Amino acid sequence: MVCSALRRVAHMHVYLVRKASSVSKGHHHHQALGSRPAASEFAARRAPGSVVELLGKSYPQDNYSNLSQKVLSRVGRNLHNQQHHPLWLIKERVKEHFYKQYVGRFGTPMFSVYDDLSPVVTTWQNFDSLLIPPDHPSRKKGDNYYLNGNHMLRAHTSAHQWDLLHAGLDAFLVVGDVYRRDQIDFQHYPVFHQLEGVRLFSKHEVCVRKIHGNDKHQDQNTDYLVGEEKLFAGIKDGESLQLFEQSSRSAYKQETHTMEATKLIEFDLKQTLIRLVTHIFGDAGAQDRIGWAFGLGLERLAMILYDIPDIRLFWSEDERFLKQFRVSDINQKVKFQPLSKYPAVINDISFWLPSENYTENDFYDLVRTVGGDLVEKVDLIDKFEHPKTFHLSKPQDVAASFLDDVRTHKTSHCYRITYRHMERTLSQREVGHIHQAVQEAAVQLLGVEGRF
Repeated sequence: MVCSALRRVAHMHVYLVRKASSVSKGHHHHQALGSRPAASEFAARRAPGSVVELLGKSYPQDNYSNLSQKVLSRVGRNLHNQQHHPLWLIKERVKEHFYKQYVGRFGTPMFSVYDDLSPVVTTWQNFDSLLIPPDHPSRKKGDNYYLNGNHMLRAHTSAHQWDLLHAGLDAFLVVGDVYRRDQIDFQHYPVFHQLEGVRLFSKHEVCVRKIHGNDKHQDQNTDYLVGEEKLFAGIKDGESLQLFEQSSRSAYKQETHTMEATKLIEFDLKQTLIRLVTHIFGDAGAQDRIGWAFGLGLERLAMILYDIPDIRLFWSEDERFLKQFRVSDINQKVKFQPLSKYPAVINDISFWLPSENYTENDFYDLVRTVGGDLVEKVDLIDKFEHPKTFHLSKPQDVAASFLDDVRTHKTSHCYRITYRHMERTLSQREVGHIHQAVQEAAVQLLGVEGRF
């Protein structure tokens, strides 16, 4: 992994800072976009024993730490809480819908909203509280951002479910920034925003429904809940139905929900999502966008609703972008007017992979750190395994290598990196400096063998 490579070549931090300095000279616009091609940004990945300060707290580093300064710089931006930002508009529209359509018995909103919870969570909150096994692939360092072995940047807003449910809440929305190591293209970014809803039912809840129109022509899509809903209301002999199978519960086994209860919960969730998506997108084609899990990606919704073509734009501070969303009514239709489309500069990079501890997300994370938001897309365009070559695990001891070295076929990857500035034209010479920094950082930090 990147962290183990950094420990092996810790002295390269000085080299990278010097290299970054030479690259960034004379490129004010590049830096203004928040993308210094620098390895000073790698400095956040420190050796075990050091400390990272984040949101007023200190976190000791260990072998799990894999955060770059690029990602840390996004923590606390809270785009979803910045008034008139497109993500804020989406959040407010969802809140408005739930506040109006789901009202408690005393006329207050049934769903409470939490949009300022800290993105730093424990690994227990992010995984164990959701019953994710210790060996589950979703825990991999290659897919997550860890502060250390016990703390991380949340990979989903579900990390807060256990705490909120155990606080006594049974209907709530959670909105926040989440962090995942991922590929690089116009739809993916290491930081994005989620909104999820949770609701619990009790068999003994009271049902009050308001039907719009004639009862003989009742339409389930206009059957809005104005009170707490009884789960089995309207079901023939509903009082005899049970939430759980008739079985005992132990410390190792939870009760099993009955099929009837499961189907009814599924139906209620589907109706909730139909109403929400219809409220946001209108009637046409709404059901085609329904998902079964109530978790929404705000960027994806905003890109569809406002015709925003590139996820990097959400982080732009360009007034030409931001002013398009300063509307008096959050439900006002907005069609994004593209900024000038500047030409892309495309460069390829190929290298032999190290014999171990390499993942594609390590390389993507490195490219994001060095190239910043100038990198529009990275594609793995070729894989090649050489049948007659091998790695020597101890090249410094050639004589002993014939006795105890493990020989493995060498694998080569070729990536195509697309660079594009959102506000001006990039020159090949300028991109060449950045691309060279990517090449040298890959060799020094990931242990690859360059083919450039």
